[in-house]
Amino acid sequence: MAFTPAVAAAASATTERVVVNRHTGVAIGGFDPVAYFTDKEARQGKAEFEADKNGAVWRFCNAGNRSYFLARPDIYAPQYGGYDPVGVARGVAVAGNAQIWLIEGQRLFLFVDQDNRDAFAADPGRYLQRAAQHWPKLLEQLAE
Repeated sequence: MAFTPAVAAAASATTERVVVNRHTGVAIGGFDPVAYFTDKEARQGKAEFEADKNGAVWRFCNAGNRSYFLARPDIYAPQYGGYDPVGVARGVAVAGNAQIWLIEGQRLFLFVDQDNRDAFAADPGRYLQRAAQHWPKLLEQLAE
């Protein structure tokens, strides 16, 4: 898919607020954010390949993936910090499931369920445009 203006707006929705486990601080359920791109699947990271970035602990399958992420978290981290973009488009911050995902416009998106993933995949531009409108306010609310 081409890098549309809506996808470009999503690309600026970096990980100011990341979905983490409240007890461990581990981001996106410990899944390796780079593996979605390199392996085309959700892969559980390993504690031996952890890195702290943006107030979260990220886990990776190997040292190479950790290096890629640390060099370019803006590319590999899930958009909207791992919050479901369909929820964000509706003005609600709902944590995505790291096993329900899609790469759109060279960006990773996580979804709360398959229905939201399917809806987003059918019309990503519409959801990204709406999400871009709601995300700044949601970031403020998440920071409170």
